[in-house]
Amino acid sequence: MKRVQEACICQTLHFFQKDEVSKERNEKLSREEIEKYKQSLEHAKTEYRILDETKQDDGSIVIKVIKQYNNSPVGDYLK
Repeated sequence: MKRVQEACICQTLHFFQKDEVSKERNEKLSREEIEKYKQSLEHAKTEYRILDETKQDDGSIVIKVIKQYNNSPVGDYLK
C-alpha cells in the first residue's frame, strides 16, 4: 500500500490576450488575469508560491508557480 506524504505541482503559465491589442493593454489585462488566478487559489485555500514572473515583448506575462496538489500536505516544497 502507498500513501502520498507530500505533493506539489510546478507549472509555467503564459497569460496573454487572443485579440490584437496594444502591448500596454495586453500587459494590463494579463496582470488582471494573474490577480484573478491568485484569488482563485486563495479562495480554494491552495498553498502556492510564484517562483518567477517574466514580461514578454508583446506585453504578455509568463509565471512559474509551485502549488499544492490535490489538498496534499506540501512539506518542504513551499519553504
